[in-house]
Amino acid sequence: MTVPESHSFSIVVRTTARYVVRVMMIFGFYVMFHGQISHGDGFAGGVILGLAFIMMMLVFGTEAAMRYFSRPLAPRLVSVGGLFFLTIAISGFSGGYYLFNFIGQGQVFKVWGAGIVPLCNVAIGLMTTTCLIGIYAGLTRFKPGPGGKQ
Repeated sequence: MTVPESHSFSIVVRTTARYVVRVMMIFGFYVMFHGQISHGDGFAGGVILGLAFIMMMLVFGTEAAMRYFSRPLAPRLVSVGGLFFLTIAISGFSGGYYLFNFIGQGQVFKVWGAGIVPLCNVAIGLMTTTCLIGIYAGLTRFKPGPGGKQ
């Protein structure tokens, strides 16, 4: 990754950030996918993933980080996550009511033994991650005019 002149962090900070971001992303996916059998869920995993991306923005600059996550992609991913969750929730009507577990029960302490919960965690995690990234990117691009007005 190339670092803009305005983000002249030391080589130690940039190298450490590269590894820490990867570890945060792995941990975020772990929390998101295993939330039904351990502590965490889609929201917590999404926050961890979003913060990993925000750390990339802080260290390498917003422009460098946005090469991995384009501006038009954010609203689309939020919409995909929301529609995915809504599809899962409404599909429960096939069993009789909203958010009914139509997949069925599995084995205890197995990742896919929780029915629709892992799918809901993924949808919520996707929405949380993209919303956090979008909010931070929007705030960093905000430049107040004279007198603090836009």
